[in-house]
Amino acid sequence: MKKTKLSIKSARNIILNSQLLDGQSRLSPGKKGVMEVIDQLGYIQIDTIAVINRAHHHSLWVRRPDYEEKMLHDLQAKDRKVFEYWGHAMAYLPMKDYRYYLPKMKNFANPSGKWTKDRLDKCRPLLPGILKRIQHEGPLSAKDFESPEDRKGGTWWDWKPAKMALELLFWQGDLMVTERRKFQKYYDLRERVLPSDLDTRMPDDNEISHFLVRRSLDALGIASNREILKFLQPGASRDSDLQMAGRDNLQNALEELRETKEVVSVELEADPGKVYFIRQATLEQSESEKSHESHIHILSPFDNLIIQRERMKQLFDFEYTLECYVPAAKRTYGYFVLPVLWGDNFVARIDAKAERKTKTLRILKLIFEPEFKEFEAFLPVFMEKIRAFARFNGCESIVVDAVEPKIALPDFS
Repeated sequence: MKKTKLSIKSARNIILNSQLLDGQSRLSPGKKGVMEVIDQLGYIQIDTIAVINRAHHHSLWVRRPDYEEKMLHDLQAKDRKVFEYWGHAMAYLPMKDYRYYLPKMKNFANPSGKWTKDRLDKCRPLLPGILKRIQHEGPLSAKDFESPEDRKGGTWWDWKPAKMALELLFWQGDLMVTERRKFQKYYDLRERVLPSDLDTRMPDDNEISHFLVRRSLDALGIASNREILKFLQPGASRDSDLQMAGRDNLQNALEELRETKEVVSVELEADPGKVYFIRQATLEQSESEKSHESHIHILSPFDNLIIQRERMKQLFDFEYTLECYVPAAKRTYGYFVLPVLWGDNFVARIDAKAERKTKTLRILKLIFEPEFKEFEAFLPVFMEKIRAFARFNGCESIVVDAVEPKIALPDFS
């Protein structure tokens, strides 16, 4: 079958359009627009690191600049439009997709992975009592099950048995996170969280595979077999408990969708040996679109665009590693470095920290990519974006410690 060939620029434009990073104002304002972002991307990853505003808030703000944290809280706790579960890592997910995560929940009821199985065996006696307490008392958090001597806490893999039991009940689907209060999870019974009219039928392998192909291609724009497999399936190649669909099932779904011409194969002119897939409607839309003004985005390390690192290297020529897990002496760029996207190119990295007591956004290091030279056009727009980013982080002043290469920056005041 003859494949369509795309330039790398066309491929990037399709990806950025699908990721809502092309600067087009097609999203609704406010909370409705936030829901549109989550629905388009398929998930928003949750992360605990808080040197700046957490990743889920950051990724939503990038795409919906009027975003406020209360919007996400209400979508989960009041409107029941989103729920938390394993997507790509732990994530906020569209509630309408709930049924496609039922197989993961079923897997956790009888896990195959040794880590999960060992903890389930250890915590099993606690499960009925925890469910009974929540049934009678309403939503509870992990701290409601701690004795005073337990309150020092610990690393997440070193949790006390009751806290681990709560998570296991959550992974199995018996409990859901009904809301977060200051990032603390409150669990409630599934039947008290799910909307009454929600479809909760267990999907078969064919339904799941078609869902994953469509979801991944809508969010990614274009994607290879491997990228589709990894979308919404953390550890898909090594942890069967987290799988929704295997490689063979996804391949069958791709072939079926290609036969109906809903999905087509494409090649990149710069890499003719590799096959990518795209929805026919997306390809047709891209052919009719005009080029747009370049916009600047300061991205979270967990942003949906860059979370598949090898994909970024191949399609955007950008090699990125999150170095907070690397010993300080071995870091190249910094602890929590934020990629800077300008148009369809990554041009810089920012190692930033929000110093909340002094309301100061401290830029420990601003590093431009070696080949970047367009400072005159870039810097005035970048200054505006940094000011907006500071406000998003509750900061009133900005301090820059170092710039590489050493150039004079405009005044931030």
